[in-house]
Amino acid sequence: MTDHPTCPLCLRPIPPEAKQSVHHLIPKLKGGKHGPTALLHQICHNEIHATLTEAELAKEFNTADALRTHPRLAKFITWIERKPPTFHSRTSGGRRKR
Repeated sequence: MTDHPTCPLCLRPIPPEAKQSVHHLIPKLKGGKHGPTALLHQICHNEIHATLTEAELAKEFNTADALRTHPRLAKFITWIERKPPTFHSRTSGGRRKR
């Protein structure tokens, strides 16, 4: 078995064929341009930005552990962890305001 990176939000593996993206733990617009990043499933990344504003991400939810404590994201994780690692669908609600 090949080792794949693990998504720090849902803790599922990220195989090369999965839609994926890099998340700035502190948003670029809030000073995180050169800060730490995390490789996530694209669906997980979309859910983060549909749930939280850039200000909330910078202030309170700037680590994977903190993100997993948010009630909506915790519910999302419970749902997504039963899906295959390559699963992707549209995220409802769109992106939150910056």
